[in-house]
Amino acid sequence: MELTNLNKDRKLRRKSPLDISTMMFGKVPPQARELEEAVLGAIMLEKTAFDTVVEILKPECFYVESHQRIYLAMQSLAQKSQPIDMLTVVEELRFREELEMTGGPYYVTRLTNAVVSAANIEAHARIILQKFIQRELIRISGEIITDSYEDSTDVFDLLDDAESKLFEITNNHLRKNFDTIDQVLVKTIQRIEDLRHKQDEITGVPSFSAVSMWDFASAARFRLMSETPSRKCGIGWSGVRLASVA
Repeated sequence: MELTNLNKDRKLRRKSPLDISTMMFGKVPPQARELEEAVLGAIMLEKTAFDTVVEILKPECFYVESHQRIYLAMQSLAQKSQPIDMLTVVEELRFREELEMTGGPYYVTRLTNAVVSAANIEAHARIILQKFIQRELIRISGEIITDSYEDSTDVFDLLDDAESKLFEITNNHLRKNFDTIDQVLVKTIQRIEDLRHKQDEITGVPSFSAVSMWDFASAARFRLMSETPSRKCGIGWSGVRLASVA
């Protein structure tokens, strides 16, 4: 009888579905609380620190929710062209009715006490970004695993969804080494207007050559390989419009 029951238990164990939650049991999501505090404190102490951090981090990159709210308040102050320090951040949080949610004035002040130097703030910000990307990869992987166990899920739709989610991380949170089409068009049109109003004795073909050289040198930086067909057509029509204006 004991051997029979043992065989039944083995069969039940084989047929039991995989519990994904047990794979993450006892593990803490990747985070860097101390670095988050150091970055926020350095921003309130160093005048140019925010300009460095804002190019790397977004509010959702912070693991602690109160840090997200504090960073949002700093962004709001920057948009208003106001200085970012302990007093202005506390007042902005009070105006947004989020001061108590972040720990009150004492916690905001304590962030600056942990800062030794703002010299390494860019390196600290990049570590925070790395931890955020790790958390996003874990989240996306869990969603993919869950969807993969569904028999009704189309495998090609699953692949497209996984690819789009991974591309979204790269597109939204990693710095690009090229300009967007909108940014280049604004610069190009502004350059054309400046040359058109330039008071020089030589006009006509030489000035057009100067515009063309600058225009095509800027256009050479476009990265069309990653664009959709409709986007490529839009870039082509934009080039035609620029040529007609010139």
